[in-house]
Amino acid sequence: MATARQALERPDCRFRRMNAADVPAVMRVEQASYQFPWSEPIFLDCLKVGYQCLVVETTGGVAGYGILSTGASEAHILNICVARAWRGQGIGRALLGRMVDDARAGGNEVTFLEVRPSNLKAIALYESMGFQRIGLRRGYYQAVGGREDAYVYRLDLTALPAEDE
Repeated sequence: MATARQALERPDCRFRRMNAADVPAVMRVEQASYQFPWSEPIFLDCLKVGYQCLVVETTGGVAGYGILSTGASEAHILNICVARAWRGQGIGRALLGRMVDDARAGGNEVTFLEVRPSNLKAIALYESMGFQRIGLRRGYYQAVGGREDAYVYRLDLTALPAEDE
């Protein structure tokens, strides 16, 4: 499993906390990536309520972002996205690894996420990082012509090797 220590060993990329000034750039990535993107107020609300909001910053701007909520010893990856120009370069894996590391460091025991069954690349990434499919949410996502189901994935953070292993 990629961890934040191993992730982004690239001089042109770095993790940092998202702030309100990043939202326009995040929105450009979001809108270019999804037919039914989150709105700007949703991202601003995530910042306002204190969710962990990360960006991957490159020399050219925001290359990706992730939103993680936590509570009751559980973490939930709400959104993770990489700009098309940066896909296939390990940024998504690094970002997911960072979010998992942060969830675990925050004392959470498990993390969850949902993914469209049609998003085969994301499914392959999640499964390669130890997430296990545990369920299905019918009609979870808006889709052209109706709704699309979501697979629910879970990662047991207590079963991961210690940071120093």
